[in-house]
Amino acid sequence: MTAPIHAPLHASVQAVTERIAARSTASRQAYLDVLANAKKPGPYRGGMGCANAAHAYAAMPANDKLVLRQERQPNVGVITAYNDMLSAHHPYEHYPELIRQAARQANATAQVAGGVPAMCDGVTQGEDGMELSLFSRDVIAMATAVGLSHNVFDAALFLGVCDKIVPGLFMGALQFGHLPAVFVPAGPMTSGLSNDEKSKVRQQYAQGLASREELLAAEQAAYHSAGTCTFYGTANSNQMLMEIMGLHLPGSSFINPGTPLRQALTIAAVQRAVALSQSTNATDKPTGMGYQIDAKVIVNGIVGLLATGGSTNHTMHLIAMARAAGWRVNWDDFSDLSAVVPLLARVYPNGSADVNHFQAAGGMGYLMAQLLGAGLLHNDVNTIMGFGLQHYTVEPWLNNGELAWRDVPAESLDSQVLRPVSHAFSADGGLRVMHGNLGRSVVKVSAVKPEHRQVRAPAVVINDQKELAVLFKQGLLERDFVTVVRYQGPQANGMPELHKLTPILGSQQDKGFKVALVTDGRMSGASGKVPAAIHLSPEALDGGMIAKVRDGDMIALDCDQQTLTLEVSEVELAARQVVTPDLSHYQRGTGRDLFALMRQHAAKAEEGASPLLHHL
Repeated sequence: MTAPIHAPLHASVQAVTERIAARSTASRQAYLDVLANAKKPGPYRGGMGCANAAHAYAAMPANDKLVLRQERQPNVGVITAYNDMLSAHHPYEHYPELIRQAARQANATAQVAGGVPAMCDGVTQGEDGMELSLFSRDVIAMATAVGLSHNVFDAALFLGVCDKIVPGLFMGALQFGHLPAVFVPAGPMTSGLSNDEKSKVRQQYAQGLASREELLAAEQAAYHSAGTCTFYGTANSNQMLMEIMGLHLPGSSFINPGTPLRQALTIAAVQRAVALSQSTNATDKPTGMGYQIDAKVIVNGIVGLLATGGSTNHTMHLIAMARAAGWRVNWDDFSDLSAVVPLLARVYPNGSADVNHFQAAGGMGYLMAQLLGAGLLHNDVNTIMGFGLQHYTVEPWLNNGELAWRDVPAESLDSQVLRPVSHAFSADGGLRVMHGNLGRSVVKVSAVKPEHRQVRAPAVVINDQKELAVLFKQGLLERDFVTVVRYQGPQANGMPELHKLTPILGSQQDKGFKVALVTDGRMSGASGKVPAAIHLSPEALDGGMIAKVRDGDMIALDCDQQTLTLEVSEVELAARQVVTPDLSHYQRGTGRDLFALMRQHAAKAEEGASPLLHHL
């Protein structure tokens, strides 16, 4: 392993870290007080009532039951998001038995503490079920807490990959932050039809130039087997985050499922969880996840997101995840870091490569070595591997069948996919906060060409993404325009991703029209080539100015100047009356009735959009 890296920390990284810590003093201390009250010496099942203990391991094999009864060895709880409808989670089907065997070999026991729901945004895009997606994150957090609430575990493993699942597991795990936590990835599927080709067929279908059969064939060639989808959306951004925040084993994020190396890493994850439950780290601090996730780790996560052009969804998820540990983060923190963190990776939609190409070029180890060497990451953090992020500048491999780690290559193996800081794809991370009389929003420009970053055009106002397809088919979008999609925020309808807009907007931009999107909703984690001011806050249903926009109003969006302006006088805007449309179709059916309280209590997008964390 390379020697620890001692590059001076960049002043902006230091400044953002310090202000997060300063604004979080009271909330962080309140969180630490909770951990202190929960922490106790010895196995957590020790001293339980006999009936309680008997219930806890009634179904365990005889030998495990004997070990548990002796109350000496660690018991590891497993929270799993397995289902065999999600390709990314399908590999988890057989993990529990592997984990139990590995725990026994490490002189411990393991039990599946609970399962959490895991929905696929790829299946629900454009469908009613997508309106449950964002709040499924909070349901997952609660389900995680339920699973761990039995208080018989000394460490926990978390099995999850995709969009809302990892943030939900993370938030739930922090409610038991006195326990060590290891997140266990499943890996991406092997490469299929290229993302560029898939996108091309989608646009052709939107224009009537490809049949449904041709579209389905392309999609099936892209999404073809078990494992994470290979584009760099929210799921793979999650995996990057868990590694750069020190919760994965080094280099484990993007190893394909069903391989000997993947299995070896899973076994090693169990061994680490057991070891962490029995020790303190080099700084003599508790090894619980809640202690590990400090302000420096949160900043490292943001830096990783920016350096890789990761999912815009994390401008909400990371805020909610941080808040669960008592840290207060806002979009200005993202923006100020983005100004100094260079873009080092080009993975679709920011390029033509997929995550398998990223892994082959050097992967996370190379990325972190570059960022550490430039002073853009905090090295002095606690990880599941010990103190110091230098533990992660390596890659795993099998040495005569045994898991080992070796230094990553000194040079990128594919400079079209992964580059050093000295030769970055761009000098900034491409994520910007937009300001103006419409409110605050975020825009991701890492995939937007410079000539498309300024748009001034009349508004086309819709209250449902499906309305744009109607206008498109009627030939009413053959011009410059800014699509304004409102009543898509968390309080209105749960803030679904508006992925169905992408092929239409992309095809019109390709025709030479100036096109942009403004919305209080979300775009996919694969936000792409069309400038999109998203997560606009306040949302329309919460008094946001977006509710007053009318068809034909001129809107100016300048991604470089970070401005978003509705060119209507204050006098005119004050005189306009807001008539809230009938939103009842967002509230009934497909389980949406059950989420009314979630919608009513959802926080603003910049506060993480969670209905659970207002009190933290």
